Amino acid sequence: MRIRPISPDLLVTELTGRLVDAATHAASAADGPARLRVAVDGAPAAGVDELAAALVDPLRAQGHPVLHVRATDFLRPASLRFELGRTNPDSFYEGWVDEAGLRREVLDPAGPGGSGRLLPSLWDADADRASRARYVDLAPGGVVLVSGSLLLGGALPFDVTVHLELSSAALRRRTEPAQQWALPAFDRYAEEVVPASFADVVVRADDPRRPALVEPGGND
Repeated sequence: MRIRPISPDLLVTELTGRLVDAATHAASAADGPARLRVAVDGAPAAGVDELAAALVDPLRAQGHPVLHVRATDFLRPASLRFELGRTNPDSFYEGWVDEAGLRREVLDPAGPGGSGRLLPSLWDADADRASRARYVDLAPGGVVLVSGSLLLGGALPFDVTVHLELSSAALRRRTEPAQQWALPAFDRYAEEVVPASFADVVVRADDPRRPALVEPGGND
């Protein structure tokens, strides 16, 4: 593989170009209305929500309607998340995100034959109740960006996957003290799922000022 350093601004530009190409290809290959479902995956310390948010305006400028959905707005109720305690890494790994709800309300409607009627958020974790968000219509040619942690390797149907990779040292250095309890879950994800081995785009994000794209060929 080849590791290519890149500036944060250029990273957004290059990712925008790749997603525009993917959306165009999806539209040309589809029999009906096509939308692109994109995962922006990684630990919170890698800045996944921030990267997804930075892609919204450039994609719109290229003529693509965009909806940014945060996985943290699709958490399960506290009674389920905290059944084994508030800081149980196995529960965090296996069952915090309501994957069925994310698929039902976002990914399936944005997929082939879907209605395009998407729910931006399902659950208000702070209030521990339904978010009461209104459905929005994502037009054909649109892009839904789903940002969050532990999104890959399961049953969620994405068309393009972007993984922000952190070394173990960087993950520990950049994770806030109050969230350190979740580190074993991210270690487990890296070891069991190995998202960097199959994601469509892998970005090394140890230093947020100096990300690097991991590309096939060349030398590490």
